[in-house]
Amino acid sequence: MKTGQLVVFSAPSGAGKTTIVRHLLAQTQFKFAFSVSATTRQPRPNERPNLDYYYITQEQFLAKVKTGDFLEYQQVYEGFYYGTLKSEIERLRALGKNILFDVDVHGGLNIKAMYPDDCLAVFVSVPSMEVLQERLKKRNTESEAQYEMRIEKAKQEMRLKTYFDAVLLNDKLTQTFQEAESLINQFLGS
Repeated sequence: MKTGQLVVFSAPSGAGKTTIVRHLLAQTQFKFAFSVSATTRQPRPNERPNLDYYYITQEQFLAKVKTGDFLEYQQVYEGFYYGTLKSEIERLRALGKNILFDVDVHGGLNIKAMYPDDCLAVFVSVPSMEVLQERLKKRNTESEAQYEMRIEKAKQEMRLKTYFDAVLLNDKLTQTFQEAESLINQFLGS
């Protein structure tokens, strides 16, 4: 099995990519390490600093942009920046790990463009926009305005799924996990 490979999971907010990524991290045969992204947003109740995200201020984030510290970054929502630090990739590759990403759609496409031969980019899709809306409502982590922004952004992001190496429909979770593992087995050559 190859190491030093990048596997990116991208999706509209609420599609379930984080749930899939957490499952895959528990599958030791893939030798995955999670690429922790930096963000300017506040932690959600279930998130742990330096494990789920590096939480930094907007000023710190923009300073890192100026010094070229990011592999990719996006202002995903007004005032909310997310990005992948180059140092994180170098650190994990030096450990002989495959790197698993949970990033927004544009970030996923940017990583694939930077590592076209060493990256599997997977778009996580949902059965319908109604299902996505239900999932976001159940999550109950956004204000009504943030919820509306996420729905509008999701509609735009769904149009980009054809640019990914694979589209994974997240309908029945057990089946989604099996399909994700199969895609990774094929990519890593195990």
